[in-house]
Amino acid sequence: MTDHLSLGGRTFESRLIVGTGKFSSPEIMADALAAAKTQLVTVAVRRVDLEAPSNPITDFIDRERYLIMPNTSGAVDAAQAVRLAKLARSAGLPDWIKVEVIPDPRYLMPDPVETLKACELLVAEGFTVLPYIHADPVLAKRLEEVGVAAVMPLAAPIGSGRGLKMEAAIAIIIEQATVPVVVDAGLGVPSHAAAAMEMGADAVLVNTAIAAAANPARMARAFALGVEAGRSAFLAGRAHELPTAAASSPLTGFLDQTESRTL
Repeated sequence: MTDHLSLGGRTFESRLIVGTGKFSSPEIMADALAAAKTQLVTVAVRRVDLEAPSNPITDFIDRERYLIMPNTSGAVDAAQAVRLAKLARSAGLPDWIKVEVIPDPRYLMPDPVETLKACELLVAEGFTVLPYIHADPVLAKRLEEVGVAAVMPLAAPIGSGRGLKMEAAIAIIIEQATVPVVVDAGLGVPSHAAAAMEMGADAVLVNTAIAAAANPARMARAFALGVEAGRSAFLAGRAHELPTAAASSPLTGFLDQTESRTL
């Protein structure tokens, strides 16, 4: 059976997107990407020296194997996000862009107004746009109307590892979405990723939980397995929850027959 992710006019076998920040070395990052079996990776434009003939991040990302998606991390308003996206495209990076507009350095919550504005401008410029947003169902619908390729609601604050704290709102986004939903930020362990996929998310993006692990490559593989398990469970269709117990092997008939033989 095949179950591929359709995103931005392309098809991906993996539903795990991996960020490239916070790794202790480019070599460890490359090992983790391979272990994750990902096909889509994010790179912060501000970490790439666009003036240099080569750079330490993208030199370790095999472009035949992975699609690089620049992100606008560091942008505090729409104008900065658009500028970063255009710089990335002019430097030869793909015109896929993860839009991050984060003015608050303490809680790192995305600005909904500036994010929507940036997405409107970038879609008009021909970018494949994936916005990082708070788990706001109304904003998600507005972004769909603008023409984004997906919406990326946060599960919990960036880098917190706290899991699906926004589960109820994400469930509404998934229910209403007509574009893929990628759960992003705050996933700390593979079970968090599995739970997001069980809800019906189309993919997850993980960075800190992999990069900050004692063994990033092993954790990357664990996340890949969690995503696969969660997606399979969603497609299988879970059994209904019940308010009371229900024996999996009812014994009533057997006991009745035994009792009648002893009488």
